[in-house]
Amino acid sequence: MKPVLALVGRPNVGKSTLFNRLTKSRDAIVADFAGLTRDRHYGNGRQGKHEYIVIDTGGFEPDATSGIYKEMAKQTRQAVAEADVVIFVVDARAGLSAQDHDIANYLRRLGKPCVLVANKAEGMTEGHQLADFYELGLGEVYPVSAAHGQGIRSLVDLALAPLNLPDEDEEEAGIDAGVTKLAVAGRPNVGKSTLINTWLGEERLVAFDMPGTTRDAITVPFERNGHRFELIDTAGLRRRGKVFEAIEKFSVVKTLQAIETCNVVLLLIDATQGVTDQDAHIAGYVLESGRAVVVAVNKWDAVDAYQRELVQRSIETRLAFLKFASMHFISAEKRQGLGPLWASILQAHKAATCKMSTPVLTRLLLEAVQFQSPKRAGMFRPKLRYAHQGGMNPPVIVIHGNSLEHVTDAYKRFLEGRFRKEFNLVGTPLRIEMKTSANPFTDKDK
Repeated sequence: MKPVLALVGRPNVGKSTLFNRLTKSRDAIVADFAGLTRDRHYGNGRQGKHEYIVIDTGGFEPDATSGIYKEMAKQTRQAVAEADVVIFVVDARAGLSAQDHDIANYLRRLGKPCVLVANKAEGMTEGHQLADFYELGLGEVYPVSAAHGQGIRSLVDLALAPLNLPDEDEEEAGIDAGVTKLAVAGRPNVGKSTLINTWLGEERLVAFDMPGTTRDAITVPFERNGHRFELIDTAGLRRRGKVFEAIEKFSVVKTLQAIETCNVVLLLIDATQGVTDQDAHIAGYVLESGRAVVVAVNKWDAVDAYQRELVQRSIETRLAFLKFASMHFISAEKRQGLGPLWASILQAHKAATCKMSTPVLTRLLLEAVQFQSPKRAGMFRPKLRYAHQGGMNPPVIVIHGNSLEHVTDAYKRFLEGRFRKEFNLVGTPLRIEMKTSANPFTDKDK
């Protein structure tokens, strides 16, 4: 899983500016105003072959007892609990403050890996200018300038060093190609743990008629008909406004990480409640992460014919963007419909890791263009010349040609349908990328 880095410090030391640098984005609002950030803010970053998650937090006052600062402190404590490494940000120009001492005392008691960073240190070449920060007792002080991008790469290396992340070759060697990671996701109390217990034939996981019983993403090895799996029971994802407990917020992070690292997601829906907005949100996140997906409607035995018809209609409307996924109606408690479910899981994994040859893709592309040409844009019509595979899990097809920026979304869906039919891509998203060839005469002198 991706390591998690939390940015902690008093207000207006440049945490959000550093967050934007680490994530190469502008997702965090930045202004010369203390206390602008209040909630936790998550972002993805990458340096070299290593990816990581960054959490931006508001100004931290560990001893706050009331008002908005107490709520901000709760958010920061939760971010620290989620993090693998804490990056403690201080202001090199403003100097050391009593609040910095309070934060340092809190972090020392936790004993979690911590990197002390002096931000706004541009132009400070003398070491004595940062000497006061050694009073915090957190070891070496590393000067950076988030606004100017100075020292950021070294900072990431320092933050990731305590985690002993494997090299790229070691990571590839550690991946067991024969094991399929299957994450069971859904809202609270839809029967995820019950389903895994039914597969295993034992009470391996706590299954209780109370939403939120599962707190962490639990991995269980499993083998069926010669196929090896890692079953991942995730915590139920509910609407953000309904998440109150700090430990439950931590569970949400672990669930999202489990979805990103698995091969196939089994999206479980409660037949007694139908397809809710939250089911659609979870499905959207699975689609965005590019995971293969199978949809299963649990507790099918507990609804009558009228309710079954309503559920099927709600699936057609609210989950229309998952038309490529197989749909099953099951009862985990009574072991009904589980055999065909496994067949769809294996089919989805096979489709997600399908290898598509360049000659076949190019032939399908040219046949599609001959059958229906792309829409003309002004004086020019897009020219689609050849295609090749650009990745797996999810499959990516890269199409080369001229003026491809004018290819419409409708035509991309037309091409996607042709590719899906040829390679039987059931249960996996398919991404099509257009790459326009450069005009060799553009830079020529007239």
